[in-house]
Amino acid sequence: MAITEPKLTIGIEEEYLLVDRETRDLCSDPPAALLEGCEQALGSHVAPEFLRCQIEVGTPVCKSMAEARQQLVELRCTIANEADKHGLAPIAASTHPFADWSEQKNTDRQRYNELAEDLQVVVRRLLICGMHVHIGVDDEETRIDLHNQLVYFLPHLLALSTSSPFWQGRRSGLKSYRLSVFNELPRTGIPETFASASEYRRLVSLLVEAGVIEDATKIWWDLRPSAKFPTLEMRVTDVCTRIEDALTIAALFRCLARMLWRLRRDNQRWRQYPMSLISENRWLAQRHGARGSLMDFGRGTMVPYPELVEELINLIAEDAEALDCVAEVERARVIAAEGTSADRQLDIYATAIKNGSDEAEALNRVVDHLIAETLVDC
Repeated sequence: MAITEPKLTIGIEEEYLLVDRETRDLCSDPPAALLEGCEQALGSHVAPEFLRCQIEVGTPVCKSMAEARQQLVELRCTIANEADKHGLAPIAASTHPFADWSEQKNTDRQRYNELAEDLQVVVRRLLICGMHVHIGVDDEETRIDLHNQLVYFLPHLLALSTSSPFWQGRRSGLKSYRLSVFNELPRTGIPETFASASEYRRLVSLLVEAGVIEDATKIWWDLRPSAKFPTLEMRVTDVCTRIEDALTIAALFRCLARMLWRLRRDNQRWRQYPMSLISENRWLAQRHGARGSLMDFGRGTMVPYPELVEELINLIAEDAEALDCVAEVERARVIAAEGTSADRQLDIYATAIKNGSDEAEALNRVVDHLIAETLVDC
């Protein structure tokens, strides 16, 4: 009997920070009219986040990358237009260059108030934004099998996305400091592997029955079976300042899933490696981004990221053709060559300092850059 190919529909969620255009600092308490205007324009595709200075958008279920691009541009531009009415602007960066987390306020909703009470200072300092990509896989057993194998590629996707080199006015030395903040939460990081869908359900049931969590939405791994939809949800990446970078990462994730499904169809699979090795690559991607190297576990050597990109593109060439996203996938070469948002932020900061700016002014220049690059297609 023929094995049905999963639909591999796609949805993209992005979180933005809201900055004051004049001060460049975060707006810790945006006017209620801003969210109301966004909700009127976008309906259920926009939502508040844990901190009031954040806002989240999510595309509808999309069947193609062209549709995902159209939806994501509309979401960003609508948020920007509504924010501009109040002297604000969104930035698609996973940390703000100089904002102080202790000055931020959490959104007054039951879920967020419960999180604040449960997780205390760990969640209150969660002044970070991410990008989540959902791909539709209806069959539960296939979903878990792909989940187990996709874990290997999470560091490769993270390296392309990094946009959080600063933390509270200081260079962190990392391209994705966001993950260091997020790692303080429980139930984060590289996920476990599961022998079956029932084994995963048992783990969730144990946590729920013990009273540790209310439901599976409180599991925040880098990759997880969605608690709300028949999808796999990739959560490891920073939010991308450039929309085109976001679409490249989403296309890579989607094509990797199809490639692994092809292996499953042919009674093959991707080799599984110890979590400690994948975690080491995760750290290397977090530390150096696309300008670094990752380990090739089979060869036992470090491989520069541009070489890994070429391997990825060749690996999923058939899938990119089938899903009509060759351009998005091959654009990974551009990111590997030019660097990510983190690299551009650091370059702008260094140039400003070299040209005589003090640290405060240099950080303001970074915010100006983030505003402009976030809205380049608007």
